[in-house]
Amino acid sequence: MRKTKYDQTRGLYLPDNVRPQNKGYGEAGASWRKKAVKGFNAPSGSAHEDIDFNNYTMRQRARMLYMAAPIATSAIKTNRTNVVGVGLRLKSRIDREVLGLSPDQAERWQKETEREFSLWASNKRACDATGMNNFYGLQQLALISWLLSGDCIGLIKQYETTQLLPYSLRVHLIESDRIATPNNYGAGTTLYYTTGKNPETGNTIYDGVEVDKNGMVVAYHIRSNYPYELGAPVTEWARVLAYQQRTGLPNVLHVIDTERPDQYRGVSYLAQVIEPLLQLRRYTESELMAAVVESFYTAFIKTEAPTDEMPFNEVDPVPPGEMRNPNEYSMGPGQINVMGPGESVEFANPTHPNGSFDKFAVAISAQVGAALEIPSDLLLKSFNASYSASRAALLEAWKAFKMRREWLADDFCRPCYEVWMSEAVARGRIYAPGFFQNPAIRAAYLGSEWLGPSQGQLDPVKEITAEILACSEGFSTHEQSTIRLNGGQWDSNVEQLRRENEKLGGNPPDPHQSGTGTAEPDGEQDPPEGDDNPHNPETARKRGTVALRSLVIGEQIKQTIQGG
Repeated sequence: MRKTKYDQTRGLYLPDNVRPQNKGYGEAGASWRKKAVKGFNAPSGSAHEDIDFNNYTMRQRARMLYMAAPIATSAIKTNRTNVVGVGLRLKSRIDREVLGLSPDQAERWQKETEREFSLWASNKRACDATGMNNFYGLQQLALISWLLSGDCIGLIKQYETTQLLPYSLRVHLIESDRIATPNNYGAGTTLYYTTGKNPETGNTIYDGVEVDKNGMVVAYHIRSNYPYELGAPVTEWARVLAYQQRTGLPNVLHVIDTERPDQYRGVSYLAQVIEPLLQLRRYTESELMAAVVESFYTAFIKTEAPTDEMPFNEVDPVPPGEMRNPNEYSMGPGQINVMGPGESVEFANPTHPNGSFDKFAVAISAQVGAALEIPSDLLLKSFNASYSASRAALLEAWKAFKMRREWLADDFCRPCYEVWMSEAVARGRIYAPGFFQNPAIRAAYLGSEWLGPSQGQLDPVKEITAEILACSEGFSTHEQSTIRLNGGQWDSNVEQLRRENEKLGGNPPDPHQSGTGTAEPDGEQDPPEGDDNPHNPETARKRGTVALRSLVIGEQIKQTIQGG
């Protein structure tokens, strides 16, 4: 039998007479021979080792940067403002073909459902278990908690109904730190022992998330208080099933963005940029202090005379009962300090502040923004580029905003809507025949979109013109264009325009009349016929775009199309 020895660089036992040779990636990024990478030791383990063991530290650091580093604060709040804004609003999108409803019936059902949902969602006492936020405020809180802590946990609770609060559904958001493996289920008593086993079920628990032998999440283990909370009573643990056994509805809402297979806990949005953000914060504080010190005019007087009676060495008024230190000097506008014999003042670097600070800070912010999918001009709220560059940056940022909005809707809004709808139908407040009998019918009733803030406009004339042309050629619906432009609702705009035109004595456009198409629930219109030219501004007015046409009529449209 050949002798073997352990190769530390590869983590393998190799025979003595075998000399390892680099092949393929071994001559590239996996090389242990090249000087550039031979010292690059990058150990990595399972998702639980790489993420769960380090989550406690990353959460604390991310929260501190959010509280103390302006760039980190901007990254989180920019996402909050663009992903959620004042709240994602329900737009019911039922499948009327499955339900056998006419367009008018479907539109009427959708409006009644949206009105009923608003009764619950707009009242903080009706939807929040703590009574602090309405449903739209809960969305903001869930997003911020998700980005800072890596995930956010919402508990579904049931309260007593009243005459003014007809629904029992309440949502209780808790800190992600409260989801943890119980001490007696893990390998130790510290927070770093995150993996354990439930002795009653035999299931594995990954940082508070219990999964069965197939890897399916079945329950969550929740602490009664925050870890190391001062003055908190003895910690108690509760095991909450992920889904109700009888109905299959969720008991726990877990908002998370996974990046690896077999991952059950999220990673902070700021995890990859914690170090550069911390260093940038320190650099900023140093330059700020240097600029403040340089602006001071301070005099230091050296004297051989006794300094006990000199009235100058006062930093601030001395609080009663405290002794004044005669050797306590300070710098400030017009400050005079009297120094004792043999004392002198030396400055470490009087050339500060650094003139290149702004360029360096912008360069680091660009790298941080690239990692966070936020362009640096949006991260810094400094828009000095051309129209094309600014629009490209905004479009790129909105890809990430829309993606997170859809994730938030999938993990938080739609599950809440499903639980609410089930209660509304069961209580008879919403008429939905077949909802509890047929899963296909249930899914047809639960179709929904969640509309948030629009992207905004850098050049309203160009962008509104593009939307008008898109609607005229059938590339977009009026409703889709309205959402993109200002986040509004096209149906409501048409009704409001009709009332306004009636007051002005005009002829209001009626989308239900012949020649303008039958109004479908999604806002689509029949194509024009005959001489009804889609490029004619009068056609656009008849289609309910009077307010938009006023901005881009006549020669202005022609110039915009030609790049004027």
